[in-house]
Amino acid sequence: MSKQTKTTPPQSLIKKVWTLADVIAAAGVGFTDYIIQLTYLLFLKMDEEKVQLGFQSSIPKGYGWNDLITLDGLDLLRQYEETLKTLSSQDGLIGTIFTKASNKIEQPVLLKKVISLIEGENWLSMDGDLKGSIYESILEKNGQDKKSGAGQYFTPRALINTMVEVTNPLITETVCDPACGTGGFLLSAFDHMKTQSKDSDKLRFLRTEALSGNDITPLVVTLASMNLYLHGIGTEHTPIRCQDSLERTPSTLVDVVLANPPFGTRPAGSTDISAMRDDLYVTTKNNQLNFLQHIMLMLKDGGRAAIVLPDNVLFEGGAGETIRKKLLTDFDLHTILRLPTGIFYAQGVKANVLFFRKGTQTKEVWYYDYRTNIKHTLATNPIQRHHLDEFVACYKNRVETYSEENPDGRWRKYSYEELIARDKTSLDITWLRSGEETVDYSLAELMAIMEEKTANIVDAMSKLKDIIETIEE
Repeated sequence: MSKQTKTTPPQSLIKKVWTLADVIAAAGVGFTDYIIQLTYLLFLKMDEEKVQLGFQSSIPKGYGWNDLITLDGLDLLRQYEETLKTLSSQDGLIGTIFTKASNKIEQPVLLKKVISLIEGENWLSMDGDLKGSIYESILEKNGQDKKSGAGQYFTPRALINTMVEVTNPLITETVCDPACGTGGFLLSAFDHMKTQSKDSDKLRFLRTEALSGNDITPLVVTLASMNLYLHGIGTEHTPIRCQDSLERTPSTLVDVVLANPPFGTRPAGSTDISAMRDDLYVTTKNNQLNFLQHIMLMLKDGGRAAIVLPDNVLFEGGAGETIRKKLLTDFDLHTILRLPTGIFYAQGVKANVLFFRKGTQTKEVWYYDYRTNIKHTLATNPIQRHHLDEFVACYKNRVETYSEENPDGRWRKYSYEELIARDKTSLDITWLRSGEETVDYSLAELMAIMEEKTANIVDAMSKLKDIIETIEE
């Protein structure tokens, strides 16, 4: 039986989790592997706490928390590994939480330390927002660790919350993130929607049906599922699926899409999208353009989207031009937020947020330039919600701050006719003058920017090679 425990204050508990992470890292276990094992064990502990309250266990007999905590040494290791193997083959929520689960803590004494940490807390008694917040903080701290490589799954919380606020998903609507990472957009949407009504049916719909997400990486699916579970979302059937969104025509249309699709090319060995899909507007190997097409197709008529996309989506020719024309003629691309570098874990990324609605032609596109003369760094000046206050106000009021008298205004509109007439229908527009100040980058930031530019050159060379081979054929 689990011993009686009392809840540790959140910050103290997070500190405990990360102190143990340092101990285990010294033995060669990476932070991400540690967090994933913590997730498996935390789920088992919470299941046992439910049993103590009189509920039926979701875990097959012989593979629960109490089957672990009495063991030590190799017996513990064998039981834990057998537990992961068994649970990964289950259906529903269990199978998703334990997707392709395997043990990464091979020293029994270290595994016992993690188990003891979790055993020392009563997780189920914590308020949903509290334990969810603790888990999110652990995920975010893991993302900040450069060695873990987990930063690729994170979008700044300030940006996520801003996108959700202005898109304004309603409690009766469906919201999807087809590249959900650890679930940040879905949780922000949930927080925004849950305060809109006290009606039990609407709240039940919100927790069980309104939200959905996909991710291609099994460990991320586990983290996202647990993240939502700890907030009381998908406690019976997780809304997160482990699949490549781009491989399938959308089976269900949704009201709102919020996403930051992965930048760069598709992973090596991924399925050729053109061989799987005949519904896309145009064939391309550009990952971001394919995600944009997919999102355009998965919206209901009148549905709306807010998507983080790199600069090349705004100006790339060929398929890019075709998709932009489609976006301007069959959708209302009403707003583009231009983002600065230094806000993502990948340095040097130039991105934008595209806001659009399906079903009506664009009349005008409003640009907010939050890039020119803006300097953020993750360490010394991370982006915060107040930095985007002016954008939110402009988004809601739709009154230009740019004029001949005020050429430094960041909020400016362009008509459909102006944009459709531009060379290649380029939406890559800047009107503000860069300041004379030099930007001081750290050596690490300079190296990251150089690596990103090198990757862009390699990607461009690959595309050029494809074009040449096509011509020669």
